[in-house]
Amino acid sequence: MIEVVPAINAESFEEVVRKIKKIEPFSRWVHIDIADGTFTPNSIWHHSEDLMTLDTPLFVELHLMIADMDLRWRDWTLPAVNRIIFHFEAAHDPTLVIGKIHDAGQEAGIAIRPETDWHKVEPFLTTADLVQTLAVPPGKPGQEFRPEVIDKIRALSSHHDECIIEVDGGINQKTGKECVEAGAKILVSANYIFNAPDIGKAIEELRSV
Repeated sequence: MIEVVPAINAESFEEVVRKIKKIEPFSRWVHIDIADGTFTPNSIWHHSEDLMTLDTPLFVELHLMIADMDLRWRDWTLPAVNRIIFHFEAAHDPTLVIGKIHDAGQEAGIAIRPETDWHKVEPFLTTADLVQTLAVPPGKPGQEFRPEVIDKIRALSSHHDECIIEVDGGINQKTGKECVEAGAKILVSANYIFNAPDIGKAIEELRSV
């Protein structure tokens, strides 16, 4: 079964909490986007201390779209967090960051922009728990899926079949099916799920691809 993870891109922590409550009956995981304008052109909710009050039965995955991850990993290794995904392009030493996240007790994922060559993350695939291939530029929600990412997923999957590939950005039934056929194991989706009249049905539709 494909893992479907609803993504939250919010302006406030209150909005984060409201959206989490909407998906709790239907999902095992929640994916929270973090951006403070250092790595992306926009800024959304990015206050780690708020997570100290988060109360949810869901596993929490953070997508850190922030710079200087060699130092800033420590702000996010919090008890409520199960997995931290950081960008290859935002770390001078990804091996160090992966190790620090693991030492803190969380899973570590490494993400790459749509234009980044997949070969660049090969040295980290044996230590990272997953690799995330962004199918849109990091930052703003609602962007169109970039079809060239399919070739990247297929290449990663064929050369490293043990690698867990997560895809994020522009995921709907059509693009999700293409990603899964190419080798993706986790689909992250925001608009398709939260804009649907029936959130539970939208999640099941993605799982069924």
